[in-house]
Amino acid sequence: MPGFFHNVGAVLEREWGRLTHQPMYFVLTVFLPVLSFAFFALLFNRGAIRDVPIAILDEDQTTLSRKIAQMIDDTPTPMVAYDIQDMAEGERLMREGKIMAIVQIPAFFEKSILSNSQTHLENYVSGTNITVNGLLSKDIQTAATTFSAGIQLQLLMKQGLTERQAMAQLMPIRFDRHVLFNPLINYGYYLAPSFMPMMLMIFTVMVTIFAIGTELKRSTAREWLRTGGDSITAALTGKLLPITAIMFLVSLVMLLINFRIVGTPLNGSLAVILVGTLLFILSYQAISVLIVSLLASLRLSLSIGGGYSVLAFTFSGLTFPIMAMWEPMQWVSKFFPFTFYTDIFVDQMLRGTPWIYSITDLLCMTLFILLPMLCLPRLRKVCTEEKFWGRL
Repeated sequence: MPGFFHNVGAVLEREWGRLTHQPMYFVLTVFLPVLSFAFFALLFNRGAIRDVPIAILDEDQTTLSRKIAQMIDDTPTPMVAYDIQDMAEGERLMREGKIMAIVQIPAFFEKSILSNSQTHLENYVSGTNITVNGLLSKDIQTAATTFSAGIQLQLLMKQGLTERQAMAQLMPIRFDRHVLFNPLINYGYYLAPSFMPMMLMIFTVMVTIFAIGTELKRSTAREWLRTGGDSITAALTGKLLPITAIMFLVSLVMLLINFRIVGTPLNGSLAVILVGTLLFILSYQAISVLIVSLLASLRLSLSIGGGYSVLAFTFSGLTFPIMAMWEPMQWVSKFFPFTFYTDIFVDQMLRGTPWIYSITDLLCMTLFILLPMLCLPRLRKVCTEEKFWGRL
């Protein structure tokens, strides 16, 4: 065992020289990750979606039609940016991407209301962004419902009912919605803590593959192995430890940006998040070792590693819930450590889940760390046989 630690120390000393003399390591481990964290912090600075431009086609041009247009504009999401003259103009604006919705107020709108006849609003929403469309539809419908309720309330009170009686008749069932874990509907609270770990994951994969792949590309793999006393375990441990330490320190910057700049709440255990982050880094390093060992090609390994990393977000359940996926796809989502790390992040930051419920996710990520054991013989082979060297 002392010999093992001595060999690991020798590789660590060698790797420190490589880290300090190759700028690409600094770029992949520090500069680009921190830059990407700052980018997403600025991107989600506003948090909630506000002031999405829409158009109003007011064919009535009366006091009540202008009133409901103003009420729509006063809701959080839509912003009345255009007063159009016909639907052709609205269609052109929508095709040009200048607006996301058109609200049509029909002719005789006020007359129909005053004569106690039913009238209607037409809302045309672009289907290109499901999130924005849902928020726009909700706010426009809320404005229309509130306006309609106000009209009905006044009519009932004119018939001699008190305001309380009129409200009871108007709304016999009152519906209250309680958003438990993100009451502000702040998209930064779950998108920033998702995109930032995704960038951490991508750069962890890239730098790990780069560190091993360059040994093969530059035909220095045998030297690396000999530095580790011909122990592939010691050589691999010594090579990965500096990267692990640097990426974990960078992850602390990521958490600091999330909690202090983005303002993401921390309702659970910071210790669980820190342990999960370390396992997250280690699990993607393990996957990177497996990829580069099997492919023995720097360029191909970077391509496959990048593709695998990007797929992780698709199967994380952040955009499309895992429980709503086709069952085989639900199983595929388990092949990505990002899925389990996302669960930990959401549970501990937003939900305030007791730490005991995150143990399963921690154990699942731990299983990924065992992957290099499956490929150590293969890695030794590619490090000792010259036919695997010099490839791009």
